[in-house]
Order: sequence, then structure tokens, then C-alpha cells
Amino acid sequence: MRDSILVIFDCDGVLVDTEQATNEWIAAEITKAGLPITAHECRKRYVGLSMFSMRPKLLAEEGIDVGENFPGRWRAAIPTVLGEGVQGMPHIKAALDALDKANIRYCVASSGTVEKMNMTLGATGLLSRLSDVLFSATMVENGKPAPDLFLHAANAMGFSPVQCIVVEDSPFGAQGAAFAGKRCLGYVGDPLTDAEGLATHGARLFDDMRDLPEMVMTPVGAAEWN
Repeated sequence: MRDSILVIFDCDGVLVDTEQATNEWIAAEITKAGLPITAHECRKRYVGLSMFSMRPKLLAEEGIDVGENFPGRWRAAIPTVLGEGVQGMPHIKAALDALDKANIRYCVASSGTVEKMNMTLGATGLLSRLSDVLFSATMVENGKPAPDLFLHAANAMGFSPVQCIVVEDSPFGAQGAAFAGKRCLGYVGDPLTDAEGLATHGARLFDDMRDLPEMVMTPVGAAEWN
């Protein structure tokens, strides 16, 4: 039944277009710490990770330290980096309208803070329909690719993992959905999205948000889904 489905949206790159500006900031910080990297490389390697998860990953894999206050610096930079020009992803409002019409519930599970989601979703006119269903990696012990955030969101919304469909644009997010026992739709509308990485973790790929409602409402077998 449609009322037994919960769609869990990632925020950046799925609901709102913030990836380029965010990764330019991250790349500059990593470069200052000793690892020259472009925004494109940064996006490919770290998209989907929270700022809290990024520091230990960089320490373990690259031996560089962006500093304990890295998440705090990002919070302070958000108004400048994302304060202007944030757009909703193409056709996302139409997709949400169709889900509403079909009585399908949805929420947001993001590596970003609730404060950041309020800013970006507010700038795009999406906040009014999502403000009470925002879940952040700051609410759980482990961010993506751990399953904690997706499990927390599903539990808070009153759904079991098998009732959920996650919409992600990052391999880390798709991996987290798989770890949580949830199906995943991988949005690849942006040509820089790692489609291969999403598919590797079992995401069913699509590139137009107008196709999302039908994909959610049309059952498919496990083999077809993957």
C-alpha cells in the first residue's frame, strides 16, 4: 500500500543544488592543510560524508589534519558560501507534489546540520513542507556510510527499513542505505555524480525527478531493482 512507503531524501544534490559551492570550500580547506585537491576531486572522493566524518578519514588515508574545529569553521562559513544562489534541483517540487497526491510520506536524512538544511531549503521554498521531518547526522553516533541516520529517520517516522526508499546522489549514502536494509534510488541528474559508485552499492539509477514518483509507486523485483 502507498501509505506503507516512506521516501527518505538526502538534501544536498537531491533536494537542493549546493555541491559545487560546498566542495570549493572543502577543497580550499584540505589544500591549506597540505593536500592540494580540486573541488571536482573533492566531490568525487568525499561527497555524502559529514564534516565530522571527513577529518578522521583524511587523517587515516592522507595523514593530514584539517583541525578539530573543521565542522565549526564550516558552520561559520555556511551563510557566506550558501547564502545566495541556492536552487532546488530540477523538478523536485513536481516530484513532491506527486508524492503528496499519492499520500506517500517523506522526510530528509542529511549529513548536514538542521541549521544548514533550514537555510538551503528555506532559500529554495522547500522548507515549509519539510521543516518537521529533518534528520541530521548530528543526531546519531555515526554518519553515512553507517546506517545510523537512515535507521533513526525511519524509526522516528514510524516505518521499518523494508518500507523505506532512500533517494541519494552519493555512493556513501547508497552504501548507508544498503547497510540499513533499505532500497535506494540513485539520482544522477548532475553529470558529475558518481553513477558507477551508486550502482555498485545497489542503487537504481534515474536522472529526472519527474520519474521519481512512478519509480517509488511501481513495485519491482529484487533483480530489477538492482
